[in-house]
Amino acid sequence: MLLLIAAGGWLLVEVMLWPDVAALAESNVDRTAFMERYRARHGRPVALTWIAYGDIADTLKRAVLVAEDIDFFGHDGFALGEIRQALSEAIREGKLPRGASTISQQLAKNLWLSPSRTPRRKLREVLLTRALERRLEKKRILEIYLNVVDFGDGTFGCEAASRRFFGKPASRLSTNEAARLAAVLPRPSRWSPEGSDAAFLGAVRRIERRMQRARWLRREI
Repeated sequence: MLLLIAAGGWLLVEVMLWPDVAALAESNVDRTAFMERYRARHGRPVALTWIAYGDIADTLKRAVLVAEDIDFFGHDGFALGEIRQALSEAIREGKLPRGASTISQQLAKNLWLSPSRTPRRKLREVLLTRALERRLEKKRILEIYLNVVDFGDGTFGCEAASRRFFGKPASRLSTNEAARLAAVLPRPSRWSPEGSDAAFLGAVRRIERRMQRARWLRREI
């Protein structure tokens, strides 16, 4: 009985604090949980400039899709094939599974959650991802993601990152510049779009090759 009461109380609190996902169809985002975490940790503001989907270079959209979630336009928020592959690799190599999060999952985490991997946090991520996919069009999800994602050192969103690292708006990014930004996303605290070490440049080249092969993405974006 006590367990049921506790579960009911937890559910009530979750409902009361649940974000208004539907509002994101029209309203842009000026802060996220990850931005607030950065502000609290470093004591300084973040750089963010919102731009519309049509003002983001197609090169960047393609670079991010091939690097982070190439099946984005074909799944409902969860890439089951990627999850199975990650689990297989973990079993074969005897280590924790690598990330297999979709862009929708990453957006849910960035907007409202923390980087922790507790069961409660993962459950909230699943529920919020479902809500994003139900309430928003795919291009809107991608637009929000590209406008709020962390590119390192307090730079959030593709416009701020493009102007900081390349001195130009995100509408004018070249293939190489877009690949450099996309390569940073898995580890923004360690890599910079201006990086020159072998591991980073290898990641950039892989993204460029995938972009070349995935010409069909131009029809989706």
